[in-house]
Amino acid sequence: ILGISTGETVRDANCERLKISKTLYDMGMKVAAVSVLCQDRRVYDAMEMAGTPCPFLGKIGDQATDEWKANPDKIPQTEVLETKEDVQKTENSIIPSPLKVVGFVSLILTIVSGIFPGIFSNLGEASSIFFNS
Repeated sequence: ILGISTGETVRDANCERLKISKTLYDMGMKVAAVSVLCQDRRVYDAMEMAGTPCPFLGKIGDQATDEWKANPDKIPQTEVLETKEDVQKTENSIIPSPLKVVGFVSLILTIVSGIFPGIFSNLGEASSIFFNS
C-alpha cells in the first residue's frame, strides 16, 4: 500500500495574538493581555461598545478614552477578511514548485521500475546509479 500526503504551514496572526494574550494573562499581566487583544480592530470596537476602552500606553478607563480620541491614528486599522472564494482563487492560481514536479516524476519512475524491473536496463551504466535492477 502506498500513501502520499502533502502539507503546508499557514501563519495565523489572530491565533498568535490569542496565545500571547493568554500567556500574559496567566502571568498576571491582565492589562497587557487586553492590550494585545486590542490590536485587532474587532476587539477594539467591542471594548468601546462595552464601555471599557482598550488601554493606551498604560492608561485605562476614561484616561485611555481621552488618549484614543486625541490619537485616532493609533486605532487599529480595519482588516479585510478573506472569504472562502478568495482562498479558493489563491489555491487554483498556485503554480507547482519545481521540487514538487521533480518529486512526482521521481515517484512515477520508481513505481514503473518496481512494476517492470527490466525497463531501465538498456540505459547503460548510468541506470545503475538510480535503479538497481
